[in-house]
Amino acid sequence: QIRLVESGGGLVQPGGSVRLSCTASGGSLNYHAVGWFRQAPGKEREGVSCMHPTAATTYYADSVKGRFTISRDNNKRTVYLQMNSLKPEDTAIYYCAADPVTYYTSSDYCRGVRDLEIWGQGILVTVSA
Repeated sequence: QIRLVESGGGLVQPGGSVRLSCTASGGSLNYHAVGWFRQAPGKEREGVSCMHPTAATTYYADSVKGRFTISRDNNKRTVYLQMNSLKPEDTAIYYCAADPVTYYTSSDYCRGVRDLEIWGQGILVTVSA
């Protein structure tokens, strides 16, 4: 059974950058859709960025477009989220997720049309001076 573990979070100043990693064990993600989600205190979970397994389509929430980039390295079984120009409102627990059912679009995964099956435990990113 695939298990996901996030790393790379922490405290970062406004305007700064951080890269989150999500590494899979127990199997590969080569044929999985993957995504990053976040939940801030008192708010609902938000789909930040999702990627179809072929990487042919990628979705970004409007709030992060132009600042965040999702990528994957199948050889390392790792999915990344590069976050630049961070704002205090980006503060949240970030979760990575994966799904073996791949006939949905990247938008479908992030917008909740399809709930991804496999989730990491989450990692906190705090953007503060």
